[in-house]
Amino acid sequence: MTPTAPKGAGGASTPILEVRDLKVHFPVTKGAVLRRTIGHVKAVDGISFAIAKGEVLGLVGESGCGKTTVARTILKLVAPSAGQILFDGQDIWTMNKAEELGYRRRVQAIFQDPYSSLNPRMAVREIVGEPYLIHEAGLGRVEIDRRVRRLLEMCGLPGRMAERYPHEMSGGQRQRVGIARALALNPDLIVCDEAVSALDVSIQAQIINLLQDLKDDLGLTYLFIGHDLSVVKHLCDRVAVMYLGKTAELGDSEVLFDEPLHPYTVALMEAIPVPDPEIEAARPHQVLAGEIPSPLNPPGGCVFHTRCPIAIPRCREDVPRLEEIRPGHWAACPVAASGRVDPCELPLAAPPPTQIPPAGITAGPTGR
Repeated sequence: MTPTAPKGAGGASTPILEVRDLKVHFPVTKGAVLRRTIGHVKAVDGISFAIAKGEVLGLVGESGCGKTTVARTILKLVAPSAGQILFDGQDIWTMNKAEELGYRRRVQAIFQDPYSSLNPRMAVREIVGEPYLIHEAGLGRVEIDRRVRRLLEMCGLPGRMAERYPHEMSGGQRQRVGIARALALNPDLIVCDEAVSALDVSIQAQIINLLQDLKDDLGLTYLFIGHDLSVVKHLCDRVAVMYLGKTAELGDSEVLFDEPLHPYTVALMEAIPVPDPEIEAARPHQVLAGEIPSPLNPPGGCVFHTRCPIAIPRCREDVPRLEEIRPGHWAACPVAASGRVDPCELPLAAPPPTQIPPAGITAGPTGR
């Protein structure tokens, strides 16, 4: 069952984007001459979510959990192994050429690295104006230059920046150019793949405020992928938590941060540092045991059971389904779904001891 999206800003209940049981498996081959497949990396292994028009959905998780693969599949840069991605009710992988061109016009991306995502041999005027040429907007050079300058001003840059090259700009300015390019064709959905993680903290706040203002002014919809949970909480309406290619939990941002249901989400929330150094040094931290299993050979049953402090015997065998435990709050955990552990089902292992890390050292999700 696909988690439903809330009604959009216009009151429409049909989601603008719906991901249904998406799987992306990459084959692993062996042999220099006679190559043979010896396994598959299960980068994404059956996730589902929906985004309403005008909503910001956050996608978080540790490095290697599959967040960026989801983004690349939505952008049609990677083909899925199974499942569906519906945009305005239409499967994006069954579109004809004309429909696909329209889809690429309506769905744009803001990438993580604001330098490598811009062509260093092109001036800003050419970078931001290129979408008009690719999609044959039928605009003359004067009109394109006028629109480019207007887009730059919308993103907090003076129009004269149009004549500069990426190497002449700071990281924050380059990311604003990337945002201006994404806005050129007036898209409906923007995929933000770690859009602020490569920036300084002070610049991050400016870019986040810019994204929020643009969303309110232009009625944009975002899929925001990130690992900084404080940024995600500030910007996103709902949050989906991924672990090893699967959705662990999905729900309203405030509720998920205040009352997480899945033990993995609980661990992520406890890893958020407190601004006060004394409180941060004194408060207990629950450190997850072990390492993330390989997506080439994930554990059977619940993929999190090898690190879960409340795992029970059936977690080894049964693959948990994403269930709506509270209205609008979904989790893939049988213990969270039941609200208790059966007295006959003892945990697989004792929970790891509560540890207090040395002052200045905190645990937290990193990477993509």
